[in-house]
Amino acid sequence: MKKPLPSRPVPSPIARPSADSGFAYTRSFFESRVDAALAHAKKLGASDAGAEVSEGCGLSVSVRNGELENVERNRDKSLGVTVYIGNRRGNASTSDFSDAAIAQTVRAAYDIARFTAEDPFASLPDADDIVPADERARELDLFFPWAVSSEEAARIALECEAAALGVSKRITNSEGAAVSAQQSHFFSAHTRGFRGGYASSRHSISVSPIAGKGRDMQRDAWYSSMRSADELASPHAVGRYAAERALSRLKARKIATVECPVLFESPLAAGLLGAFVQAISGGALYRKSTFLLDSLGKQVLPKHLDLYEDPFVLRGKGSSPFDDEGVRVRPRKVVDAGRVQGYFLSSYSARKLGMRTTGNSGGSHNLTFTSRLTRAGDDLNAMLQKLGTGLFVTELMGQGVNYVTGDYSRGASGFWVEGGRIAYPVHEITIAGNMKDMLKGIDAVGADTYNYGAKTVGSILINRMKVAGS
Repeated sequence: MKKPLPSRPVPSPIARPSADSGFAYTRSFFESRVDAALAHAKKLGASDAGAEVSEGCGLSVSVRNGELENVERNRDKSLGVTVYIGNRRGNASTSDFSDAAIAQTVRAAYDIARFTAEDPFASLPDADDIVPADERARELDLFFPWAVSSEEAARIALECEAAALGVSKRITNSEGAAVSAQQSHFFSAHTRGFRGGYASSRHSISVSPIAGKGRDMQRDAWYSSMRSADELASPHAVGRYAAERALSRLKARKIATVECPVLFESPLAAGLLGAFVQAISGGALYRKSTFLLDSLGKQVLPKHLDLYEDPFVLRGKGSSPFDDEGVRVRPRKVVDAGRVQGYFLSSYSARKLGMRTTGNSGGSHNLTFTSRLTRAGDDLNAMLQKLGTGLFVTELMGQGVNYVTGDYSRGASGFWVEGGRIAYPVHEITIAGNMKDMLKGIDAVGADTYNYGAKTVGSILINRMKVAGS
């Protein structure tokens, strides 16, 4: 077998988003609720205050074995208030937007602040860090409401599952298929001059087929998730790809314990990138609970690797004109030639570290991890050739990362590779190492890039890890 998996499905229009947002509240109403909360906080004697109001709505439909299983419509709303009395902070929230409820919520936050210990680092963002007014409405194409009916969503899910079941008679069962259409909007403001908000959407199709019978039964899954429904992969493509993944895992074997190179499939490589981001994020750094403590300016990755953050990618899943505190965001190189150029900091964590916020309250923005050695032809086959003889991992289980020590241990399954070619599927193994060594041992990053949430990365080849088998 030359390769275990087919080419991933590409976008194929299945619907045109409707202009109907489905929202129950307008932006102007949201502004009035936030202003009421801030005014009441000032009336009580707060030195500073911030408030955010939001609404989300959507539809989720699931099917299994050709029958409708679940239809769920959701509508959520919330107003959160943060009140400061000097360096004492209190938070409270409500789902009731009436004047009386807002006043009661602000009073609750104020009372919490009164009895909270002072924290010298607790305050709203510094004025110099707040996003300028002319940048708050930057258009990033984040909102594409999809007014799909429950009947149409069920049809799409059934088509996706049928495509999976129709690939082979060896696809014997299904854990179901689902379609989700979600959209939300918010408005926030605080007493240091920030006012802003926007709407966003996220839609998806997913399916999980089962191949084989008895002790040789294997499952796998695939999905497509986009801001706009017309960029989703077709239900047929998602279904077929999920089924082919499940089929490729049949007749999996155990292997003997060995040390060898390990190639992480690109969706799993995004998880490795996520662990790195966590290790250089403010909360872990000021708590000294990270294996990359004091890594700013230091070489923690090979010189051929770069990590770029860009909040302004059109339709990006991690795009935003400002962070959760209303702080300015910018494109930047987080890692340059393997050397850490910046952390991921909120105003609070930056103050704790004696640094300045990086605009990452709420998390990282669109991250792209690249190698200067990657060539355009470095697809999965090319990466298997680079692997030579070793393990190609396509599934991980458990949460086995110790961020204090960097120790890494995860249950895994995938394929044993010999001479750059797939030999056979493997399962019931554990891969282990230390994240410091794993990061320094990245030999290659593939051109088979995959976008997983706010992270884009190809498959990652690590030169050596422990693989525990039978």
